[in-house]
Amino acid sequence: MKNLVWAVLALAVVSCQQQKIGYVDNIKLMDEYQEKIDVEAEFKTKAEALSKKRDSISQAFQMEAQAFQQKAQNLSQQKAQEEYGLMQQKGQQIGQQLQMEDQQLQAAGQTQMDSVVSKVKKEIEAYGKANNYQYILGGGDGGSVLYGNEADDLTDEIVKILNDKYKK
Repeated sequence: MKNLVWAVLALAVVSCQQQKIGYVDNIKLMDEYQEKIDVEAEFKTKAEALSKKRDSISQAFQMEAQAFQQKAQNLSQQKAQEEYGLMQQKGQQIGQQLQMEDQQLQAAGQTQMDSVVSKVKKEIEAYGKANNYQYILGGGDGGSVLYGNEADDLTDEIVKILNDKYKK
């Protein structure tokens, strides 16, 4: 009889312990996280600078090509073809250099964004552990939460924690 009472008591305690589940709107979280906003702004500034550089180099190369065309009229056909080949080679080198710089910029931007996403995931995990959540699900477009009670939405709390930790 005593064992039966303990079993019922243990069952009652276990049944009272509900699993705590919350969710985060991934899109809202990332849109409001200041570090992500800053990383995107920095990338945009660098991309604009590279675009201006590309435009400037292209314009200078076009002017050089036009000058060559005028000069080529006074050269022998063989000499003109040689110099035309050199101009083509120079154009290809410039294009490759700009393409390489663009790829490096893209890779650096992706690395920074991956770092931001990693920080967000770690912060969500730490929040979940500190607040005894068994699960924190990802919501928003493409997320796994199709409906959730607003009381279980942890987005604003986690955005505040992330932004407080990030403050410049």
